[in-house]
Order: sequence, then C-alpha cells, then structure tokens
Amino acid sequence: MARGWESKSVENQISAADTEKESKPGRTLTQFEIERQNLKTGLRLESVRLTRELEAARNERYRELLKQSLKHVETELAKLEG
Repeated sequence: MARGWESKSVENQISAADTEKESKPGRTLTQFEIERQNLKTGLRLESVRLTRELEAARNERYRELLKQSLKHVETELAKLEG
C-alpha cells in the first residue's frame, strides 16, 4: 500500500473517532470545540507521521530530532486532552 493512502486512512479513522466521540445527537459544537478537535486531530496525525519516520530513519542525528519532535507533539496533545 502506498504511504499516501495509508496516511489518508489513518486521518479518516482519527477524524471519524473524534467526530463520533465529541458530537452528541442534537448538540452543536462551539467554534472553540471545533478548533480544539481539529488541533487534536492534527497533533495525532503528526505523531503517527513522526513515529513512522523514526522507525525508518537510520541517521542518528535525524532520529534524535524526530524523538524531540515526537516528545513535543505528545506533550501538546496531553495538554489538550488533560
């Protein structure tokens, strides 16, 4: 499977899960809730991308950069979910 298709599938799964979890029947999300939901989705996708790149990376300096980036993304996501 091509990498682009795989990423799109992950994006769709995350988006569907967020929408199902955070929107209840008869309830309209506020602009703040929508923006927060979109930010969380983006951070989750970035985490998946960084993890995949880290698994494939061979250069130790690049791996360290990816680890730092992943740690930052996970920290930001924890702030939003906490």
